[in-house]
Amino acid sequence: MTITAANLVCFITKLKRDVQYPYINESTKGLIVIDSITQPQGPIIIRRFDPSKGETLADARPASISTEMLWRYANAIRENIPFNIDRILGASYNTRSVLESLLAHTPQFYFCYPGRIERICDRETIEHGHKHLVWCPKQPHTNGLLFEQKVDVVISEIPNSEIVYEAISIPDIDGKKGLDIDIKRRHAQIQIALFQIGAQLNYRTWIAQNDKGILYHDKRICEYPGIVQNLREEKLLQAYDEAARAALLIDCIWFKNGKLMPAVMEVEESTGVTSGLTRMKKFKDHFPPFPTRWVIVAPDEDRTSVFEKCQAEVFKDMNPLFFPYSAVEELYGLCSRRKIKGITEDFLDCFMERTIPT
Repeated sequence: MTITAANLVCFITKLKRDVQYPYINESTKGLIVIDSITQPQGPIIIRRFDPSKGETLADARPASISTEMLWRYANAIRENIPFNIDRILGASYNTRSVLESLLAHTPQFYFCYPGRIERICDRETIEHGHKHLVWCPKQPHTNGLLFEQKVDVVISEIPNSEIVYEAISIPDIDGKKGLDIDIKRRHAQIQIALFQIGAQLNYRTWIAQNDKGILYHDKRICEYPGIVQNLREEKLLQAYDEAARAALLIDCIWFKNGKLMPAVMEVEESTGVTSGLTRMKKFKDHFPPFPTRWVIVAPDEDRTSVFEKCQAEVFKDMNPLFFPYSAVEELYGLCSRRKIKGITEDFLDCFMERTIPT
């Protein structure tokens, strides 16, 4: 049996909203409350607070369990096989222990402590292992409570030739070192990543006029194949001078086959989200109605601010999407390491979140 992000969302949807859920580890005194759930594939908005530190629910800020996080987790789950969330997600996503704890409260998931093989010189012992979850769909427990499952499983900390990894694993990203793009300025680094993603997906990419001098591997970005040199020469815009003019400073636009425009993107590293939305809105207003994505690309921790700004009445007709840096890094990793081809538009949408509730 396999499991999907939609399954995880469905399981968590059955947990009560007015309950404060504890973490699995009793030494963690924090509590979790579910605020809202977007079906079918998330995100899930939660709040967490620690009463032992004098924190209250009223003071807790909303945080997100993103669709991307749910998919990465779901892809690694196998029936009756213990899995560790930190090994799956590494240091990515600061709500990973929240997701783990919420799932453990649902009937089909138990927490467990498989044994751990420890080798020191020629001596091998089995020690108490780290916390894992295990999916047992045929042995459901009471909804809303935590249950431990005893497992006769021993896990080696050292991979060997007999181990098969069935889920795609992308090296974890830490801040500005997350992409193997040797550029110090984070904004430019993300633009290069979007260009490289576009190239792998057979998109031609427009980079903002004032950023065409970015140096990458001792060559200006505008000198690379696949970069749109002049918007007025792009087939879709040839009849719309005002639209082409309005798009000049937009950070990144993907074009395909002279007929499609898969995404219009503004990277918001330090400038306000509103300025990027305004640029895209101006472009949209000078262009005939056309199917595309209007996207804000920003750090994961800015999600709340991005959603708030995108939901302003003036921008709602764009139905803006949020493309978090972690998702850019993940998609870049897939493109650069796996050389993915033939993907669908639905696949691309898995990396972006809708900011306007449907």
